[in-house]
Amino acid sequence: MSGDMRDIWVYLAREPLVHLTLTLAAFQAGSWVYRRGRMNPLLNPVLIAVVLVVSGLLVTGTSYDAYFEGAQFVHFLLGPATVALAIPLYRQVEKVRRSALALGVSIVTGSLAASASAVAVAWGLGASRDTLISVAPKSVTAPVAMGIAESLGGLPSLTAVLVILTGILGAMLGPWVLTLVGVRDWAARGLAIGTASHGIGTARALQVNEVAGAFAGLAMGLNALATALLLPLLARLVL
Repeated sequence: MSGDMRDIWVYLAREPLVHLTLTLAAFQAGSWVYRRGRMNPLLNPVLIAVVLVVSGLLVTGTSYDAYFEGAQFVHFLLGPATVALAIPLYRQVEKVRRSALALGVSIVTGSLAASASAVAVAWGLGASRDTLISVAPKSVTAPVAMGIAESLGGLPSLTAVLVILTGILGAMLGPWVLTLVGVRDWAARGLAIGTASHGIGTARALQVNEVAGAFAGLAMGLNALATALLLPLLARLVL
């Protein structure tokens, strides 16, 4: 940035609304590209927004702490947004009730498979013990995953990055993979995406189909619970 522009940015950056506006504008830009691309999963609006925000912070020399101070209102809204997932789930409550046994088996199996596959790949690449622990909860929503990693001696910051990458990749590639292997039922597709890709995948499922979104939201919550209970036990046995 030129000297004049940097001075202007330093002045504007004192206002917390600047970073909130940057966040919302980046996501709107990502959503516009996503719609213009006929909702191509590869044009995930979250990924585009992340790239735009990070680019903006790098160009302006803004620290993450300064950015978060202004954009934390969006972080606060994650709580109400997660609670709001109960609405589509309530509308599908009868279908959920009929599938209770299959849901339980699928969630436990998916939770174990997500952790085991990630740890196996990292171990094969020669990762350290701390990295293995940090990778294990990568399919769980970020606050829970970071808590699990920290309690087991992992690196919460690394876990947070892996969680975001997992969610974005799952939202981008998950629908194609499910179609490729012949999974057509919306409940099953939502369950798979919610288990593997937590909130970002659930948001994608809600955009496509309400049944898929409801089961994805349920899977996200139950997978977080299952991983929080099972992973510490397995970590003590294996590590």
